Amino acid sequence: MDTGNLLQNIPSALPQEITDVLVLCKDVKIERIVSKGHCSQPDFWYDQQQNEWVVLIQGEARLRFEQDNRIIPLTAGDYVHIAAHEKHRIEWTAEDRETVWLAVFY
Repeated sequence: MDTGNLLQNIPSALPQEITDVLVLCKDVKIERIVSKGHCSQPDFWYDQQQNEWVVLIQGEARLRFEQDNRIIPLTAGDYVHIAAHEKHRIEWTAEDRETVWLAVFY
């Protein structure tokens, strides 16, 4: 049995966004992602093979979707479903506190 806390064991300095794989099996991957002022490079878009369901546990962020240039603001408790190959990017994350995501890829 694995147990843990999504809000613990976060380094005090985050020079890079961190990703921890919590569950990995044939068709599902669950990750904890921690950002602090991190965002995607200006010309980078995620174009993933799998669907993704992501919930913001803590902090604030904004996602941008290429298809219609739509921006979705997220705060704690907000979630979004991203279909496979729906190009998106992290537009912004809060700089003054950690933004903790739980992402489920399937």
